[in-house]
Amino acid sequence: MDAGGAADRAVDEKILGRVRALLAKAESTTFPDEAEALSAKAQELMSRYSIEHALAQAATPAGAPRSTASARRIWLDAPYLSTKTLLVAEVGSANHCRTISSEKIGFVTVLGSDVDLDVVELLTTSLLVQATRAMLATGSRTSRFGTSRTRSFRHSFLLAYATRIGERLRETASRTEAATGSDLVPVFAERSRAIDTLAGSLFPGTVRRRSFAAGNADGWGAGRSAADRAVLTTDRPAVDGH
Repeated sequence: MDAGGAADRAVDEKILGRVRALLAKAESTTFPDEAEALSAKAQELMSRYSIEHALAQAATPAGAPRSTASARRIWLDAPYLSTKTLLVAEVGSANHCRTISSEKIGFVTVLGSDVDLDVVELLTTSLLVQATRAMLATGSRTSRFGTSRTRSFRHSFLLAYATRIGERLRETASRTEAATGSDLVPVFAERSRAIDTLAGSLFPGTVRRRSFAAGNADGWGAGRSAADRAVLTTDRPAVDGH
């Protein structure tokens, strides 16, 4: 790595360190207003971090290579792997990344620029922990006939949570990117082509579509409510949700 690249990475680590510190405080505080303010500041820093890199790419002379794509794995804990992979996909999509699920093995491969991958890792790790904790807090569920509905409730909960998180992240990204005008359009197009090339190399012939169904209305409603309350937090030990 040249001196300029080393300096850039040092700045990146400094910014990510500030984000992690803000998010850790947001999770530990007992005051909702303070948590919201801290998480909002962290989200703002992450958005600015990604956009500043994109704008720097936009200033690269014509003809020079500007975009490269990398791959990272995010490991997931059973159960409910299908809905957890959807959460990773929603976070990735909002941050210009593509995801390929290896659900039987228990991980998701995320493709994107290194900057966007940093953001996806931070958000995904945090949101998976938050989702599991919120889900477990709802307790067990039974039907009026006494049969267990806990599994269908939790599946629908996580499905709704992931869907709503994706909506929130895309809304934020759209607002932030709109402030830069059209400068980022060619950069994101080039990043998308780089991801296409890498995906074709690593996963030739992969089908990227998948549908999900929620079979529990109570779980769906609870999951969306939990997603609306979610704050962005840094990595924490995994919580098993059985």
